[in-house]
Formats: sequence, structure tokens, C-alpha cells
Amino acid sequence: MRDEALAWTSGVYDLFDIPRGARLHRPQVLELYEPASHRLLTTIRRHALRTGGDFRLDAEIVTARGRHRWIRITASIESVGGRPVRLFGMKQDITEDIARLAEFDRRAKRDPLTGLSNRGAFDELFSEVGGRAPIGALLLVDLDGFKSINDAYGHAVGDLCLQRSAARLAEICRDALLVARLGGDEFAVLIARPADKGVVAMLGRRIGAALGCPIEHGGCRLRIGASVGIAYGETGSGIDAKAELFARADAALYAAKVAGRNTVRIDGEAPGSAAGAS
Repeated sequence: MRDEALAWTSGVYDLFDIPRGARLHRPQVLELYEPASHRLLTTIRRHALRTGGDFRLDAEIVTARGRHRWIRITASIESVGGRPVRLFGMKQDITEDIARLAEFDRRAKRDPLTGLSNRGAFDELFSEVGGRAPIGALLLVDLDGFKSINDAYGHAVGDLCLQRSAARLAEICRDALLVARLGGDEFAVLIARPADKGVVAMLGRRIGAALGCPIEHGGCRLRIGASVGIAYGETGSGIDAKAELFARADAALYAAKVAGRNTVRIDGEAPGSAAGAS
């Protein structure tokens, strides 16, 4: 084990894009591992050599030809007289497996109709960001008049309206932490802290204006609007603070819907204020 000599099968040479039979130098091979995988491999390998145990590790590498791959390392320690003399095992290409898992995870967090993040992804990030640092602002958006279009033209046209509205929302809020469809015709936008209140209020008005523009379909100009409720994050964090932030944004959204179509309301501001009016 002291000389750390490497002996590979032809398949492992191919896995690393190293010419078969080329002389192997362990330090140079380790440079092909991504830094995080390199550190983890070093830690696990040292522990295995110290304890004589087996180990398995999924690691990311960049091959000698610059191709990114994931490999699964399964290794065992051979000891003589209680001292490790050889580490042996196999390396397996699992790049396609990792890609499938990543795609599955991506789809699990996406709304299939609009392509926006779904409620699960929103809840996850809302919880994660709120736990590390306060959220700057939460905007809740609800489409006005959507049910009437759905009833008059059918679900296919209703779905089209949702897709077009989601695309407009995503474009306007491209710098947001997250844009999500919470369900039905309700959407949410998370803004990072610090959040300039004037900029966020302007964003709310831009959302209302963009989603209020007619949607062209089959020679018809379909009109829907958007009510927007805004609540700014406070200094607190944790479950109670997040629940309170959502409740305040939801109350502002309700006030916007009561006030009428294409209206923005901000939690804690009078309906007639410049920032809160549509």
C-alpha cells in the first residue's frame, strides 16, 4: 500500500478516457475527480485503511478528455497481520443513472402544465430560505376571470391561458428566488432579502399589467386579470415567521380581489396608497 501503485482493467482505462496500458500515477488520477468527490474519497479511503472495512462511493469525475461522468467505487481492504496491503474493487459508470435521478427530481418539482416550480418546490425553498435567512418578500398572484374563460371555452383553452400567464410571470420575475404555481390559477413569487419595497411594489404592478394583457387564441382576444398580494419579510425566521408571512400575503391578496380586477395590495398599507394601488 505504501507505493500506491494502480492496476486497472481495460474498462476502467476507458472509463477515465486514459489510453489502455498507460502508466498510472495515483496523484494525477485523483486530479480527475471533482473537488468534493476527491475530498470525500480521501476521507472514506483513509477510514477504510484504518479500520479494514469495505466502502462504496459515488463520485463525479472529469475524464482525461474533459467528459463529466459519475462512477460508483466499490472497494475492499486486504490485510496481512492486521496491516492493509492491498485495496481492490471495481469502478462502474453510473452517469446515466444519475442523470435519470436528476431528471426525475426535476420533474417532481415542476408543474407539468406550466413548467413553473410546483407547490412542493415552493414549500421546500420557502422552508429552506426562511430557516437560513429572512425572505425579502412574498407575492401571491391569483388570476381574475379565469373560471369564466374555463367555463365558456373549455379546459383546453383554460390550460392555454394558464400556460401563457405562467410564461409572462416567469419572464417578469426572472430574477426572483422562485416562481411557482401553487395550484389552480394561483401563483407565488419569492424575493430574496434585502428587498427594496419600491422595486417589489413596482414588480407587483408589472405583474398585474402583463397578466391583464389579452391572450390571442383562434381569432379571439381572451381577457383575464391578476390580483396580487404582497407581504415583506420581517427580521424573524422559523416556522411561525414563515406561516405569518404567508398569512399576511394571503390577506393582501384577498384585499386585492375584493378591491377589483388587476389590483395590487400590500400588507399593512392603506388601499389608496401609491405603492398599494394598481
